[in-house]
Amino acid sequence: MRLLILGGTADGRQLAEVLHQQGIPLIYSVAGLVRTPKVGCEVVSGGFRQFGGLAEYSQQQGITAILDATHPYAAKMSTTAVSAAKSCGIPCWRFYREPWQETSADSWKKFSKWKDLTAALSDKKRLFMTVGQVEQEYLEQVAGKSERVLLRTAVAPKINLPNNVEWIKAIGPFTEEDEYTLMQQYNIDALVSKNSGGDSTVAKLFAARKLKIPVYMLERPVLEAADKIFIDKKYCEQYVLNQFSQATTKTR
Repeated sequence: MRLLILGGTADGRQLAEVLHQQGIPLIYSVAGLVRTPKVGCEVVSGGFRQFGGLAEYSQQQGITAILDATHPYAAKMSTTAVSAAKSCGIPCWRFYREPWQETSADSWKKFSKWKDLTAALSDKKRLFMTVGQVEQEYLEQVAGKSERVLLRTAVAPKINLPNNVEWIKAIGPFTEEDEYTLMQQYNIDALVSKNSGGDSTVAKLFAARKLKIPVYMLERPVLEAADKIFIDKKYCEQYVLNQFSQATTKTR
């Protein structure tokens, strides 16, 4: 019995640490783009192509279950996880943190496609973009209609930045006070965000609410169905522990 956790998120790291401490044999996987996580278990970094693919790696390592704890917008990896698990005849579970919810005090404009979101920003001049890596085409469209764009990511952009785009490297968690100060300093008139959920980056929404700044929200992609989906971390931990405990009992 061996678990493979697909991580790269705070949730994934926390799950790996707790399950490792409980004695679950596991490997924690990260893309390796930001930083190497400090966890007690074995870590694999850099993706699975180096091993021939996720299915091949799972077979090589004797993986008996995959837990997808990647970012809610990592649709490609989540699809690959489900496909690899099926080909290996093992379960694929997913921890899917709950999305943020709009309140009556917020002003959200929701979009399922980038092209529709960028088109809706035509009357905004000073943008704060917190959407991770963005494609060249869409950033140029936004920048072409704006006076200034503040782009914040944890990893350096892989594209050429227009002259009016300023990049800030930062990794959460962020405080409401700092987000409020940043938006005031740059005189932001629109926040562009993904509905990532969680506590690490939610402060920007609180600051936007206080400043009465509209939020242009890119909605989550529809993911391939996993064998079991968790939104509660404690329940996820307990379920995995039970599954491995039962499997160990059967093999005795």
